[in-house]
Amino acid sequence: MRILVLGAGGQVGRELVPALAPVGEVVPATRSGRLADGRPCPACDLAVPGAAADLVAGQRPAVVVNAAAYTAVDRAESEPDLADRINHLAVAELAVACREAGARLVHFSTDYVFDGEASRPYREDDAVAPRSAYGRSKLAGEQALAASGANHLVLRLAWVYAAHGRNFPLTMLRLARERDRLGVVDDQVGAPTPARWIAAATALLVHAHRDLSGVHHLAPAGRTSWHGLCRFLFDGARTAGLLEALPGLDAITTADYPTPARRPAYSCLDSGRLKTATGLALPDWRLGVGQLLEELAARPPQ
Repeated sequence: MRILVLGAGGQVGRELVPALAPVGEVVPATRSGRLADGRPCPACDLAVPGAAADLVAGQRPAVVVNAAAYTAVDRAESEPDLADRINHLAVAELAVACREAGARLVHFSTDYVFDGEASRPYREDDAVAPRSAYGRSKLAGEQALAASGANHLVLRLAWVYAAHGRNFPLTMLRLARERDRLGVVDDQVGAPTPARWIAAATALLVHAHRDLSGVHHLAPAGRTSWHGLCRFLFDGARTAGLLEALPGLDAITTADYPTPARRPAYSCLDSGRLKTATGLALPDWRLGVGQLLEELAARPPQ
């Protein structure tokens, strides 16, 4: 089985390539035509109309996993057309290409399709109401998929991170080494999700649940705030020898840290539908952060 992975240079994409290797022949594609280690690969820039469809037509995969996206949430407020081009129009083109090729399309979406005002974890059939340009573009991509007639699976994610790339835990660890005191938002709630868990779950779904379709949520157990995540992260980093000293950590509100894009106050996703259909359930978020710290601690000194 040939599996085409778009966005293979991103946080999730880099984890997908090794995770999917036991499942089939993996063809990774990146915007630059280079993998993270410098090796060449097919190039695919979703900002270019027709690029994804042409690649599908040329590669003839059985499965396409789309981990490529416009994810600069704040910049999307000033670049809504580009965000829509990548997260919506390119996905629509990709869906048509997969339908014509008879390929299954696995696509990743986001908690930003919701308004973030819930008091219990969002289910797949809850009303969508994105409050940002990024969220609107991702919802439009979901809707294009649903209307395409393609065999597709959408996994909604939230608070994704990895031991590489640009993400909240790595940024906060860097700041903790540079500053004596940090203020971190405490009124936004979610479940931090390791890209490696997403990749492993995707590989399982591609291999063992080929009939699964539609929208499903994929999130770890438990919940925390950004402030709570930092407290757990910093304590673990200190124990692992990644921090010489703990910075002061102040809880602040969203209003204290204004951003161009409106963040959901509540990003918890109910993964019950996926568990019922497949038996798959991710562990508690704390385990993932612990694994991140183990990976970082095991790296050779820079």
